[in-house]
Amino acid sequence: MGSQLAVVWDESVLQYDLGGHHPLHPIRLDLTMRLADSLGLLDGVEMLKPEPAAEEDLLRVHTAEYMAAVRAAPYSGWDVGHGLGTDDNPIFDRMHEASALVAGASVKAAEQIVTGQADRAVNIAGGLHHAMADHAAGFCVYNDCSVAISWMLQQGVERIAYLDVDVHHGDGVQKAFYDDPRVMTISLHQHPVTLWPGTGFPTEVGGGSADGTAVNIPLPPGTGDADWRRAFHAVVPSVLEQFRPQVLVTQCGADAHRDDPLADLSLTVDGQRATYQNLRELAENYAGGKWLALGGGGYSLFRVVPRAWTHLLATLLNQDIAPETTIPEDWIAYAVRRSQNVPMPTSMSDGADPSFEPWTGVTASAVDTAIRDARHAVFPLLGLDPADSRD
Repeated sequence: MGSQLAVVWDESVLQYDLGGHHPLHPIRLDLTMRLADSLGLLDGVEMLKPEPAAEEDLLRVHTAEYMAAVRAAPYSGWDVGHGLGTDDNPIFDRMHEASALVAGASVKAAEQIVTGQADRAVNIAGGLHHAMADHAAGFCVYNDCSVAISWMLQQGVERIAYLDVDVHHGDGVQKAFYDDPRVMTISLHQHPVTLWPGTGFPTEVGGGSADGTAVNIPLPPGTGDADWRRAFHAVVPSVLEQFRPQVLVTQCGADAHRDDPLADLSLTVDGQRATYQNLRELAENYAGGKWLALGGGGYSLFRVVPRAWTHLLATLLNQDIAPETTIPEDWIAYAVRRSQNVPMPTSMSDGADPSFEPWTGVTASAVDTAIRDARHAVFPLLGLDPADSRD
């Protein structure tokens, strides 16, 4: 049995910085680690320092032409192409090195699990799930999720489940493994008709021999804790039980929160905390306890992401933080200095009750319709009955 948790972290990952006014600001990572430290979560936890991903690891996911463009971008004109130099993906100094470091951190986390040194591993700087083989997209230059998964497949892992709870569809990872029956991709996200990237419909179920290994649950704007968790539990445990992954990889974007400025779902920190605990249960029940957790989106930099991901770290460490826990004054003081008059939260809770009513097979709401559509699209391909709530 390996150690409980491997935390891959070094402040050098903060160099993945798309600019002071860009939504994906590395301050959210700094604040997360400081909050976890202030609450005593990291006492005695050894941080594993990442190294940049090897060329061969990146090339399993990205084209050589695209990687050459990323390397050249800081020294080229604005029209380098490949999705670089846009508002979403501005060019920044040492772009290749910073992006390779984030990908390398996810590979290092995966390595801890595959070699048996740990059962759980986390890279909160990771989760850059939109990058495609030949272009940047959605703030993501290299797709560390896909790089880590492909690395594990290369090491002989036979079945990997990727579960994405970011508000945006996990399109880059789905596309990378759409025809690969060894990888199941599951994504809960705001409905693609209402939010970028416009993919992730229930009918996207995988290609060729991989039919049934892409699972999409698009949810209507405004979906809150109870309905989100209802949909999660109506689909995810069943497909994981059927697939039997050897490792569960989770992209834990915090942007489904009601305060996030870039999307329209309505989860609370309390609902996110409950979801992370459910991810832990799924890893234990269906993946032999092997859990690789990655960060992702989240653009309420001060009020949401640090609390949500501190709850994630606590869950990974089996040191669950009570929702009513008061946030330490030293953290608040530091965050206030770094913000521009953002009012800071004072507790680890939004005061919400994240309980939910399980799906019973009756379609009585827009979320029930989403559940029905997801189950009817993919359950028959996995030998499950979409109409039977026991499946």
